[in-house]
Amino acid sequence: MFHVDIDQGSGFCFGVVNAINSAERELHKGKLYCLGDIVHNSQEVERLRSIGLEAIDYEQFNRLKNAKVLLRAHGEPPETYLTAKQNNIEIIDATCPVVLQLQRKILRQYSTSDAQIVIYGKSGHAEVNGLVGQTAGQAIVIENKADLHLLDFNKDICLFSQTTKSLDEFEEIVEIIRSRIAYGVNFSYFDTICRQVANRIPHIREFACKHDLVLFVAGKKSSNGIALFKECEKANKNSHLISGTEDICTAWFAGISSVGVCGATSTPKWQMEAVVKYVKSLQ
Repeated sequence: MFHVDIDQGSGFCFGVVNAINSAERELHKGKLYCLGDIVHNSQEVERLRSIGLEAIDYEQFNRLKNAKVLLRAHGEPPETYLTAKQNNIEIIDATCPVVLQLQRKILRQYSTSDAQIVIYGKSGHAEVNGLVGQTAGQAIVIENKADLHLLDFNKDICLFSQTTKSLDEFEEIVEIIRSRIAYGVNFSYFDTICRQVANRIPHIREFACKHDLVLFVAGKKSSNGIALFKECEKANKNSHLISGTEDICTAWFAGISSVGVCGATSTPKWQMEAVVKYVKSLQ
């Protein structure tokens, strides 16, 4: 017999909760499209699709007219709003307030300074695309310290971060830039990492250490899920990344006395609860 524990600190962050609540509210009124998957979790996307939410890509969005479209928590570049205005599309803006504030900071910096705008984040990620859009595509995206060769250390640098990146890694990037910047050149940086997300790292480490086996539930497209799972695995080598009960191997439970179930900011509570129920049924 083994004990199964669900991490109460895991699950949707505020921004995702707000986006999903907005979608469900608008679906009661009629047809609703969503630009991209509302969350990087295929099961939650399918649940919302089953009640009428239709995800569309940018090509479909550009052809759409006289419709209602929800913008997810990741945020969008200015071009998206311009297209909506031209095509008589009603926007339901569920951009996370933290992301929205970051977009405004980048736009203000871009509009008032000649400094290189640098964004520490995942290239091609929806949030990062929205941030780069504030600079008319001029921002430099760095994914890790290996990308720092893209910067001109003889020219002013202004550094921002994708909201879901690791605080420790961001601080390491800051120190490297500070050590390389030319004398007399200005380097400014803004810690724009969401604390609701960043604070999950020490919490997830602590949770993982309490159990013999950890099942981390997250969508395969979730950047936050992959990052948090790595932290989970560092704390407990017997951790497994799963997207649902179908990924669970019964051999994992041999000789263990406690199982911890946790997830990403894009993992719904109901999905973790389904994993808990399935694991309990194995006893």
